[in-house]
Order: sequence, then C-alpha cells, then structure tokens
Amino acid sequence: MVATHARLADPKASTDLETPPGLAPTWWIWLAAWPVTAIFVLSNAATPLYVLWQRDFGFSKGTMTVVFAFYIVGLLGSLLISGVASDRLGRRAVLLPALALAATACLIFATAPNVIALMIARLLTGIAVGAAVSAGMAAVSDVAGPGRKPLGALLASCAMVLGAGVGPLLAGVLSETAPAPTVTVFLVEIALLATAFVTVLRMPVARPTSTGTGSWIRIPGVPRGNARQLALGIAVFAPGITATSFVLSLGPSLLSGLLGTTSRIIAGAMAFAMFLTATAVQFAVRSLPRPAIMTASAVGTALAMATLILAVHAHSAPALIAAALLAGTGQGLGQLGGLSLLNHAIQPTRLAEANAAFNVGGYIPAGLLPVSVGYLSDAVGLSTATTTFALTLIALAAAATTLILRNRPSLHP
Repeated sequence: MVATHARLADPKASTDLETPPGLAPTWWIWLAAWPVTAIFVLSNAATPLYVLWQRDFGFSKGTMTVVFAFYIVGLLGSLLISGVASDRLGRRAVLLPALALAATACLIFATAPNVIALMIARLLTGIAVGAAVSAGMAAVSDVAGPGRKPLGALLASCAMVLGAGVGPLLAGVLSETAPAPTVTVFLVEIALLATAFVTVLRMPVARPTSTGTGSWIRIPGVPRGNARQLALGIAVFAPGITATSFVLSLGPSLLSGLLGTTSRIIAGAMAFAMFLTATAVQFAVRSLPRPAIMTASAVGTALAMATLILAVHAHSAPALIAAALLAGTGQGLGQLGGLSLLNHAIQPTRLAEANAAFNVGGYIPAGLLPVSVGYLSDAVGLSTATTTFALTLIALAAAATTLILRNRPSLHP
C-alpha cells in the first residue's frame, strides 16, 4: 500500500480518497491502534464466562476447548483473504466489515441459548480478529510511515495484547458486579466497537494504487527472499501465543483446582496480568537488538512452561500466576520481534499479507495444542495433560532458540 506518508484528511473530503503527502501527527499512530485493541477486547472477553455457560449448558472441558478453537478456525479462514484484500482494497474496506462482524458476535454471545451459539459467536470473533491482525496492524504501520516504523510495530503489537488482556478482566468484573453476567460485558463491547468504527472512518490511510495479481483466497505468504524472516518470526511467536492460549482456555479450570474458586474476577485478572505483562515488556525492551528480543521470547516461554509444571504438581496458585506472567512475556517479545522483522523487511504493498502469514503460523499450534490438552485432560487428568503440553512447548522454544542463534545476521536491521 502506498499510504506510508499520510496526514489527517479534510473532514469534508471522502474518506476513500488518497491522503495528500505528509506525515500524520504522532497521536494518530496511537489512535490508529484503537480498532485493533477494541476487536481484541472481544477476542478473550468470553474467557471468564465459560464456567457460567458450562454450568448452564453442561459441556465438558474438551467441548470448552472446541468452543475456543472455533475462534482459531474463524481467524485462520479470515487470514486466507483479509491480508490480500487489505493490500488490494485498502485497510478501511476490510476493517469496517470486521467491526460489524464483531458487533454481531457480541449480540450472539449475549443471547446464546446453547453451546452451538457460542461456537458461532467465537467463529465470527475469529474472522474479525483475523482482519484486525492483518489490515488493522498494517494500518498502524501505514499511518506511522517509513520514518517511524519501530513505533508503528510497537503500537500495533501492544494494541493486540492489551486488548486481549482487557477483555477477560472487563468480563470478570462486570459478570460479578453487574446484572445479567453473560450480557452486560458484550453491550459494553458494542459501545467500544462503535468508537473504533468512527476511528476507522476518519483514519488517514490511502487507497491502494494497484489491485495486485493472483488469487484473492490463498495461503498468505511473503515476497521471494523474505521466507527466512517469516520463519524466524513464527518460530518464536508460535510457542509464546500457544502458551497464552492455554492459559486462556484452561487457566480457569486450573485455578479452580488449585484455589477451589470459580471467581470470574480472579480468572479475568490473571489473564489481564498476563497480557499487561506482554504489553509492558515490549515497551521495556524496544531499544534492544532484535536477536536479543527474540531469544528472550523463547527463554520466557520455556520458563513459563517449567513453572506451569511446578504449579500443577505442587498445587501452587502463585506458581500458576507466575507461569501466566512468563507466558505473557514470551508472547509479547515474540510478537514484537516478529512484527518488527517483517515491518523492516516487507514493502507496504505486501505487509498485510505478511502479517496474515505470520499469524497463521502462530495460531495453528495455538488452536491445536490446547484443544488436544482439553480432550487429553478428560482422559488422563488435567495434571498429566498439562505436563505433556508444557514439555512440548519447551521443546519448541528450544528449537526456536537454536534457529535464532544460527540466523542472527538475518535478524539485524
């Protein structure tokens, strides 16, 4: 996309016209990240509420992880087209329908009569999130422009993890303190999505000058010569986001077993703390070399899994919380390292598709492994299943570390 230099468009002009040359104010870079945050608030807002739906609809831990996996299915399906569509039609043309789908998912969640409705709502949520991680994050980079790429990558990454953390905390608090615990949070989220819709309408991004070539629906990829950067980014991002996905899907069950509590506020607060850590650590390390950031991601994920094993075998709630915080560290650093690598290496006309490819590589294991653990826990117990999962991620993190050390020259600016 050519909108790498943009300023706030004339309010009387059509929002689809190409933005005149010139840099947007810095505050617009921050504001451009808001639609990503708003959609990601929905991505995990249901997490503390599953115990209520499980009580009302009577489904197992395995079914719970399948509900969670419908989100991954929707997200991956969205990524097959949203990145290409965003690069060809423009960020706005993808983000506005995504926000409408997210609002529809909220309505379905709020009125869900059975587990099938939850699956549909999660599917629509995944589609909206797929658009956010491709078109939304690329829009932040577009508004930042080539001279502010590091800030654009940082804010795009932080918008994702901050929204992912705010959602479960908001849901936990409102479901414990406000009437209609499975309704109120989604009404609040619709209001947030409405403000994001207005933001996208006013966002200073231009329409593409080229519609590109090739199929609209395809497995997203990167230009020739950039496959190594993509593979290295996925190598550290995938274990980190898989670790946080596990905490989101089965963390409440582990808390219930370790603390004997079904408090939705505690479950939401743990998820919020995990993603707040993922946000804060990115700001803390933004000046470090990219290889150091990516190595720290792999180490953080491995430590998270080692601590998780300790938590389930020692029945330690503090160790579980520590594991969640370390998992957030692993995802945050892996996400920042991978996105900054792609932002540096990929031209704007292919950036949304590259973001989509990056997230496909991360979300496939993030969907498959927690679902496997959910069903395995029904068969052999949550402790044994969790240990198996943790050892698998430790092995993946170790492999990522080896790849980073062998390919350090490819990671430098």
